[in-house]
Amino acid sequence: MKTRLSAAGATLLALLVTVLAFGQPAHAAAGFSVADGKLYDANGTEFVMRGVNHAHTWYPQQTSSFADVKALGANTVRVVLSSGDRWTRNTNADVANVISLCKANRLICVLEVHDTTGYGEQSGAITLDRAVDYWLSLADVLAGQERYVIVNIGNEPYGNQNYASWATDNANAIKRLRAGGLTHTIMVDAPNWGQDWSFTMRDNAASVFAADPARNTVFSIHMYGVFDTAAEISDYLGRFRTAGLPIVVGEFGFNHSDGNPDEDAILAYSQANGIGWLGWSWSGNGGGVEYLDLATNFNPASLTDWGQRLFNGVNGIRQTAREASVFGGTPPPTTPPPTTPPPTTPPPTTPPPNGACTATYTVTNQWQGGFQGEVRVTAGARAITGWTAGWAFANGQRVTQSWNVALTSSGTTVTARNTDYNGRLAAGASASFGFLGSWTGTNSPPVVSCTAS
Repeated sequence: MKTRLSAAGATLLALLVTVLAFGQPAHAAAGFSVADGKLYDANGTEFVMRGVNHAHTWYPQQTSSFADVKALGANTVRVVLSSGDRWTRNTNADVANVISLCKANRLICVLEVHDTTGYGEQSGAITLDRAVDYWLSLADVLAGQERYVIVNIGNEPYGNQNYASWATDNANAIKRLRAGGLTHTIMVDAPNWGQDWSFTMRDNAASVFAADPARNTVFSIHMYGVFDTAAEISDYLGRFRTAGLPIVVGEFGFNHSDGNPDEDAILAYSQANGIGWLGWSWSGNGGGVEYLDLATNFNPASLTDWGQRLFNGVNGIRQTAREASVFGGTPPPTTPPPTTPPPTTPPPTTPPPNGACTATYTVTNQWQGGFQGEVRVTAGARAITGWTAGWAFANGQRVTQSWNVALTSSGTTVTARNTDYNGRLAAGASASFGFLGSWTGTNSPPVVSCTAS
């Protein structure tokens, strides 16, 4: 049954105070670490997950999936494992092979125990404490893999009932893992089948983070039918950002039995704010949710509509994923990349006048009530040292967030000035900036002016 988000409690200040009181660690050279609400790899380079979930425990023979996912551009794979309580146990040798496959394909490996799913509501689901037993039994396999492996204690560890102990149980689980010698970044799933409609994780995340002696815990929200509007998505993720707590979207889809998640808003907001995500799931879904397969029958040449959207669409994997620097890849950008390719040279056949500039406005993505836009500024026949673009919205649109620009709004008028690093443009060269906005009724593009200096 779909459960709607309710009004937020007055807990954000308490979250922020708790996080600030305990502070953040320096980057740990041994492996991944967390600081200021962001995830960093062992080189101290910020890492933003862009990947998929793979149901390895039910399809252990599909080992080519790791290479297939990598070839489509992913930088992370979240791997479903079983402790042996509900499904066949993934042995130490099997988990070691999974890690080897991730490393061979230059993928960061998020390992999760699925047997905890729906505890307190679903028969046979195990406790987080039992999941910790499994992780500790893998200590010899996990040791030395801190640069490549993140440990997700248990998938969706509580259903819609009996979840009041979520914070205490996760805090105790983290302490046991640390006492058992695991120094990896730990990932914690939300209750309510991962969707946290009760705000239990949101309101208690700071205390769970503080319970980790290493301060190296990341929180994971699963976004399905509960998150069917851009406002719900931005509010939930934004509260973690404001509190300085690391958050990723550990699972999400483009449709679900409990409602229709707004995948466009999830992708746009995550890209604008450096939030990682992992789509569900590569292939092999059953039980009425086969539509969540990204590839048909594990065939990378046969992507579904969902697969095409996630891998090849706006703000998707091909456009935004950056390989972890521990593999020698390109580090993730500090700001979102352009959503359209840069213009080819030579410059436009009718260039702006000497010392002048022009600007073009594009809506790159749109959903009900929200959109993502891009403005590209192009210098004329002579180099410029700075630029200012401006426009007036005609239909009540409003900019809510921007990047690569110093942007101000006054009523319907928007003024955008270059930053320190993108103001100087050679003749015919371009710079772009992006933004998120809201709209109602009509979202017609305005005419943009450009002034150079």
